[in-house]
Amino acid sequence: MPVTSPRSAAELDACYQLRYAVLRQPWGQPPGSERAPDDELPETVQAMYTADDGAVVGVARLHASGPGEAQVRYMAVHPDWQGRGVGQQLLHYLENQARQQGLHTCVLHSRESAVGFYERLGYSVVEPSHTLFGTIPHFLMRKAL
Repeated sequence: MPVTSPRSAAELDACYQLRYAVLRQPWGQPPGSERAPDDELPETVQAMYTADDGAVVGVARLHASGPGEAQVRYMAVHPDWQGRGVGQQLLHYLENQARQQGLHTCVLHSRESAVGFYERLGYSVVEPSHTLFGTIPHFLMRKAL
């Protein structure tokens, strides 16, 4: 199924549920920690990939983070769907959205375990970033669009 943006409150809620299950719950973070204040701003682009049965199995989000710059955040793919091209499709969708907004650079903070994935898609490590929950090293990565 192609990547789309959520079109209803129920679809957006399903995106948040996957975000929580993949990015927060495994580290004992409370429900609600998967949300950000700028999630629902008009310029924020939510992306979701749904399976044939309608289940949301991949999500990501994009927002302008500076002059000419987009940032991808909250990339999450259900473990059963990892390695099947879902993340790549989500990223291409968001990069195209950034280009349509006139943005020319995309940045993200990658978990150490995902750096290779982003490098294969044209991103380069700029520098170490932060350590999430005291245990997950992140790296700032950048790609020219």
